[in-house]
Amino acid sequence: MALSTPSTTITTTTRHHLPKLSHSNSSLSGITFPAKPTVRHHLSSSPSPTAISKWRTNVSFFPAFLNKSKDAKSIKQELLDAIDPLDRGAEASPDDQQAIEQIVRKLEAANPTKEPLKSPLLDGKWELLYTTSQSILQTKRPKFLRSRINYQAINVDTLRAQNMESFPTFNQVTADLTPVNAKKVAVKFDYFKILGLIPVKAPDRARGSLEITYLDEELRVSRGDKGNLFILRMIDPSYRVPV
Repeated sequence: MALSTPSTTITTTTRHHLPKLSHSNSSLSGITFPAKPTVRHHLSSSPSPTAISKWRTNVSFFPAFLNKSKDAKSIKQELLDAIDPLDRGAEASPDDQQAIEQIVRKLEAANPTKEPLKSPLLDGKWELLYTTSQSILQTKRPKFLRSRINYQAINVDTLRAQNMESFPTFNQVTADLTPVNAKKVAVKFDYFKILGLIPVKAPDRARGSLEITYLDEELRVSRGDKGNLFILRMIDPSYRVPV
């Protein structure tokens, strides 16, 4: 999204134009400094203090990409605070889900990684903090039979993914990924591991897709083909999915 500071032009005997500034790592097209206004003068008279004051108030000395980064940080904290008491989403009411969806949309709008499938930030092991997927949350089971923690690992170089459950189930599943575009992959599961030990070949219909809508060095937001939302936190960037 481009952001331009409104320009102010005052007719003078001499026009001054300042160059546009841009930042190659920002999604902004550029920041335009307004032309410095002057006043009519005779001989060697100087611009009035009022004119100088007006010029200063129209100029931002802080690039917009810094403001964008600051906004993302505050939105992330708002999101983490909202999901903290919800047991990864198992305790979320419809109102909670709607409120979190609104926060997530704000965060997605501030996404600093436009092509996540080309980013090394994606590689590694992620902990699931929140999801709307009831099958992953295992909400139909008694609470003592649900996995305590869920993980997902992704490796871009091998196009492999792995989902893992903790105690008491320890189930795992691995999958092949096929890029659809710079944000989205088609997912084909190949093997399940019951209790983390017993391999079972996945049926051919075990397929889906995953779109990464926000990515930085510590947080990832993804959306599945069934409309489910996933919010994950990086815990081990060195982890590699078994081939």
